[in-house]
Amino acid sequence: MTYMNILMLSSTFPYPPTRGGTQVRTFHLLKYLSQRHTVTLATQREGDVTDAEVAELGNCVDHLAIFERPSDSGTTGILKKIQRFGQFLQQGTPPSVLNRYSAEMQTWVDNWVEAGKCDVITCEHSVNEIYVRSHFQKQLKTIVNVHSSVYATCRNQLTTGISENSLRDKINLPLLRRYEQSYCGKFSAIVATTEEDKIQLQEFNPNSEITVIPNGVDLLSFPNRSTDPGGHRLIFIGAMDNLANIDAVCFFSNEVLPAIQKLYPDTIFDIVGSHPVPEVLALDQKPGINVIGRVPSMVEYLHKCTICVVPMRTGFGIKNKTLEAMAAGVPIVASDRGLEGLAVDGTSHPLRALRANTPTEYITAISQLFDRPHLRAELSHNGRHLVETDFTWDIAGKSYEQVCLVDKF
Repeated sequence: MTYMNILMLSSTFPYPPTRGGTQVRTFHLLKYLSQRHTVTLATQREGDVTDAEVAELGNCVDHLAIFERPSDSGTTGILKKIQRFGQFLQQGTPPSVLNRYSAEMQTWVDNWVEAGKCDVITCEHSVNEIYVRSHFQKQLKTIVNVHSSVYATCRNQLTTGISENSLRDKINLPLLRRYEQSYCGKFSAIVATTEEDKIQLQEFNPNSEITVIPNGVDLLSFPNRSTDPGGHRLIFIGAMDNLANIDAVCFFSNEVLPAIQKLYPDTIFDIVGSHPVPEVLALDQKPGINVIGRVPSMVEYLHKCTICVVPMRTGFGIKNKTLEAMAAGVPIVASDRGLEGLAVDGTSHPLRALRANTPTEYITAISQLFDRPHLRAELSHNGRHLVETDFTWDIAGKSYEQVCLVDKF
């Protein structure tokens, strides 16, 4: 095994690995690579990050460089928005990337690379591509771990009608396509989480080396449940300031749950995840809905529930929430988006989840599971087995290590 000095870039602070999907993926990959290689992490500290969390993350890497998240104070004014859009139009970098950009972090990265302190640099999420200069790939291996295609996500939000601002997104769509095509050219290797994203990225970059590395689950943090609690309790887990998650719980609460509650009046729906926005907090007023917010342990809530629902209508990539619920042995009813990258139904493998995309399909699937303990047991067993076999962080870490090693300078 070739020993490497790896610089990982993450503008999202990846600890604890319960804050959201980006944090989970970044943390577990850096933890795996740190076992065999020297890992330096450059990241940004947000307001709710504690000193204890900084110390704990520092114990996981050889060197931790922390920068303050740039202030958002000026990003909401109309003049600032016009200025950001003008930059997007001229330079090709989206406002969502510029808003997080730290000149101090850029200088540090430039100096670190120039001093020859790393032979591999990885961007954990495409938003970090901005820190990688075009000339870097002449002297070291450069990797972008995309997480999900911004172009495909924007296009999907327009198609499904859940865009926050459809006029803006229609204007942005060709610009995002140009951006994704452009930034990918700076990298020696590209990593996607699903085959669907790989196809999208390969279309833009036919000559690029693109590897699919799905997410994983920490099986110790998500043990299989020992008993089926029965009852009529549903759960959704995920960061509740994420647009795709907000849409999912609002859609389910408004268009599916009332019909379920007519059939099963004692049905409870728990919404568990950090930073619930006002739109989500308002759902707590509806009968049978509990907006719980951030919790120390997702698995405790998962084990209490009869079914986990993943009613995503947008958002690309493999969903941690789906894998974590499967690992916990909780039967799943999910949409095509919620099951992306997972073989869960069809003739060639066991039934591992029930698929639903319309309110009627959700009602049918949930009713089947409420009424049939044997079906719940089948999905519970098959889902857990799938995760154990194909979706652990050890499996993902080994694949990521191989990407870092190929054609190393």
